[in-house]
Amino acid sequence: MPTLQSLVAFFGVAVLLALSPGPDNLFVLMQSVQRGWRVGIAVVVGLCLGVVVHTTAVALGLAAVFAASSIAFTVLKWCGAAYLAYLAWGAWRAPVSAEKSGNGASAESANGYEISSKELLAMVRRGVVMNLTNPKVLIFFLAFLPQFADPAIGPIGPQIFVFGAVFILAAFLVFGAIALFSGVFGNLLLRSPRAQFWLNKITAVVFVGLAVKLATSQR
Repeated sequence: MPTLQSLVAFFGVAVLLALSPGPDNLFVLMQSVQRGWRVGIAVVVGLCLGVVVHTTAVALGLAAVFAASSIAFTVLKWCGAAYLAYLAWGAWRAPVSAEKSGNGASAESANGYEISSKELLAMVRRGVVMNLTNPKVLIFFLAFLPQFADPAIGPIGPQIFVFGAVFILAAFLVFGAIALFSGVFGNLLLRSPRAQFWLNKITAVVFVGLAVKLATSQR
């Protein structure tokens, strides 16, 4: 079991990493502004589930095998870029709903307060796919997590899982805060059809930018 000092230090670093601009927190921000804080939280849950997979891969040594394969890296990054491009196309073509431009209950409904459980589960899956199709995340975990593990205090694998859990906690707190604050802000924007129209276009452009960044990334 890692020492308390190591866990606190790791948690601080994880919070700083979650706060730094990147595809995941931008994704949470745009989805929350566009569709409400509940959708944003669902995406956060999906992203955290993806972190569970990455942590397990590092603990079992699978990440090292993946990192050594340039073909696997290329295939996965292009899958991720294609998925982001698909999201961009959907955001660009998203209609401006008359219900979202209303006041009171209709605006709240549009901003996620009455999102169905089926939609929320779909957003959880979207968060998982978003996280798992980014090979940079897996390689980052491979390089980052073992630095805090200490062979002198026990097996590395269990320590990796503990640090992974701490990272998930930090990411959930940071990304959850982003979802809540941007969701409230989005509730105000979605009362205006014009703001809703431009928000959809901006979201599409952000997704395209993330897709290009991922497609051109190198190990």
